[in-house]
Amino acid sequence: MNVVSDTKEREARGLATHATASSHGPRRRRYPIAGYDGPVGPRRYAALDLGTNNCRLLIAEARGSGFRVVDGYSRIVRLGERLARDGVLSDAAMDRAIDALKVCARKLDMAGVARARLIATEACRAARNGASFTRRVQEETGLDLEVVDRETEARLAVAGCAPLVDDAAEGVLLFDIGGGSSEIVWLDLTSRYRLEGTALVRCIRAWTSLPVGVVTLAERHGGTDVDENVFAAMVADVLSLLEKIDRRGTLSEAVARGRVHLLGTSGTVTTLAGVSLGLKRYDRRQVDGTWLEQQQVDMLIAQLLGMGFEERVANPCIGAERADLVLAGCAILEAIRQRWPCERLRVADRGLREGMLMELIEGDRLARSRRRHQRAAEHGAPTHA
Repeated sequence: MNVVSDTKEREARGLATHATASSHGPRRRRYPIAGYDGPVGPRRYAALDLGTNNCRLLIAEARGSGFRVVDGYSRIVRLGERLARDGVLSDAAMDRAIDALKVCARKLDMAGVARARLIATEACRAARNGASFTRRVQEETGLDLEVVDRETEARLAVAGCAPLVDDAAEGVLLFDIGGGSSEIVWLDLTSRYRLEGTALVRCIRAWTSLPVGVVTLAERHGGTDVDENVFAAMVADVLSLLEKIDRRGTLSEAVARGRVHLLGTSGTVTTLAGVSLGLKRYDRRQVDGTWLEQQQVDMLIAQLLGMGFEERVANPCIGAERADLVLAGCAILEAIRQRWPCERLRVADRGLREGMLMELIEGDRLARSRRRHQRAAEHGAPTHA
């Protein structure tokens, strides 16, 4: 695993303003990000995550120490389809993503968002035509996508999932199973000392990013007809990558003490939770924060593995869009569980977007606080936090 350096300062250095409309295409939509030190606008924030498989948007207003969701959007676009084989984003995949991003752009304009962060992850990082695609996105939608590195992706996942960390835990193994990569983060909480919320990123002891996700693994092994042999081959594939991590066994020793739990943020774990709860329709409110014991996860994976493709399509928590990917995700989860056998798994229906929102909101609060202190200092008046 790589030791994480603090990149928050580097990433907070962003300054942008709204540009005027152009006759040559959509208005270039740019939004101040965390750390912006100009006039304070409406307290409405947005976070967009364009991944290998999904395009997701959240729009929210700050409320107390958190936020209230105003609007959201999610569409499976499979931007990374055949990327592992061809090395480039296909025209069809880019068209699907552009269509989704146009919807996001309209929602951003209608919501009057003044603070936003718009990121792209593994597909745009890995594709030879990733840069030309993001230029096309700007030209056709007006959105400036920030292609983030894997370390940033891991940190944002921690910031977004922090509220679900068990206060009694000595450590958390957080994983985010994506479409083209999977991030794994070890949070060492033995010295957390009242740290909470996004401040838990300071507890990151180590992290790694596996160059495999549900899309790449399913394309490599097949996702439609998955029997026990195919599934075992998927697990072995991921285990070969995990064996190179934690060679000294420090994390394994922490897990063996029994005070470390898994915290998963991905469609894989939310699907497992939905199936476990027997939901007739997926309900985020019931899924987010669900605890699954080791034996429950064993049974759920076996249940999904015993389903045929059409059965998976018919399941309301899987559906046609995930039916050929869910077992690849289960294989990644199973490899993580075999490598670090924690007794409990907490399910998070939250992640990068929530992490971005919290950092945007906290960055704005810090900017306002600095201005208050500056004005008070100029007038010789006392300041209050």
